[in-house]
Amino acid sequence: MEYESSSSIWDGVYYYPHLFGGLMLTAALLGLSTSYFGGLGFSSLPYMWSDLGIFHKKKCQKKRIRVYMDGCFDLMHYGHANALRQAKALGDELVVGVVSDEEIVANKGPPVLSMEERLALVSGLKWVDEVIANAPYAITEKFMNSLFNEHKIDYIIHGDDPCLLPDGTDAYALAKKAGRYKQIKRTEGVSSTDIVGRILSSLKDTKTCENHDNSSSLPDNALKGSQSNSAHISQFLPTSRRIVQFSNGKGPGPNARVVYIDGAFDLFHAGHVEILRSARQLGDFLLVGIHTDQVVSEHRGKGHPIMHLHERSLSVLACRYVDEVIIGAPWEVTKDMVTTFNITLVVHGTVAENNSLLAGEPDPYAVPKNMGIFQMLDSPKTITTTSVAQRIVSNHEAYLKRNAKKAESEKKYYARKVYVSGD
Repeated sequence: MEYESSSSIWDGVYYYPHLFGGLMLTAALLGLSTSYFGGLGFSSLPYMWSDLGIFHKKKCQKKRIRVYMDGCFDLMHYGHANALRQAKALGDELVVGVVSDEEIVANKGPPVLSMEERLALVSGLKWVDEVIANAPYAITEKFMNSLFNEHKIDYIIHGDDPCLLPDGTDAYALAKKAGRYKQIKRTEGVSSTDIVGRILSSLKDTKTCENHDNSSSLPDNALKGSQSNSAHISQFLPTSRRIVQFSNGKGPGPNARVVYIDGAFDLFHAGHVEILRSARQLGDFLLVGIHTDQVVSEHRGKGHPIMHLHERSLSVLACRYVDEVIIGAPWEVTKDMVTTFNITLVVHGTVAENNSLLAGEPDPYAVPKNMGIFQMLDSPKTITTTSVAQRIVSNHEAYLKRNAKKAESEKKYYARKVYVSGD
């Protein structure tokens, strides 16, 4: 049985002086001492009395604050992850609404990823507790009441960048009017619009887009009107603090089974989430190696990676199944790596980019194979970075139009941007 602290006794003295005096007198008459009943003394009396419910205080359970944040979460990136991390910090439980395909088409243009893929990405983030599928783009009065009454939401969260409906009104006006709105700081240097631009411009520079069979080429006029790659250089400024914010901050235990998986993890997608989940289930600690930009470029060609090393590292770190990453892991898994990180098992998915440009190079997994600690892991999904990029190229006219519209609003945001404290 759990008891309260002895401060409850003095509360009893104050509120029940006559009762307390009577009990003390009774105890004296019975001759209770440190030798009576095997050493039962004064210090034990409060525990006896607490059973009677005389001085027992009821523990007050603090209400858990539930916060809600929504979004399209198309082409999930570290900016999305950081927004949800900040939202979670404003409460105890984070509920995330994923906007429906139809609402995205009506308000922004065609989504790149399906609802199923976007749900997998959002659910895979370490800060997310619940997910609501097919959420509306605008917070209507009906949906807001549903959030407050059915989902027990205390506050609705959004970034400091404006979210406007096609008619120019604020999508979060009702939440603000209700006094249940909180704002977070937007993560600089990345957006889904920016990533689409990077894909289109990188493919314009190379004039090729390889599919699973490396057989598809891009027509010369397919990306007419897209900007050059130099216009889409990442503006992300990585800091050690941001990496710490994303990290679990814990190493493996002395007897932990450490599983290692490596890759580019470019354009983080649902396939990445699922293979990381499968890898994590094979051990106690999942260590992920992120290859350098140079290594990725050597194996995949010009225009790759789309996201640079620190951006890719943060996306992987944000995944709930990942315990630690090696930022800039070598291409080959060496004996020294296995020893240094106490790796028990090295795994690799059956679905991966098969367009290595370095013919005749040694097997990067030769060492773990010889050690008997290598395992091929069935990839739950067939999606790859290339297949995602191919979707954009196949519908490039719609995305060029969408990006032109979004680029203008982004330009206005940066022109009017002011400092927002906290992140």
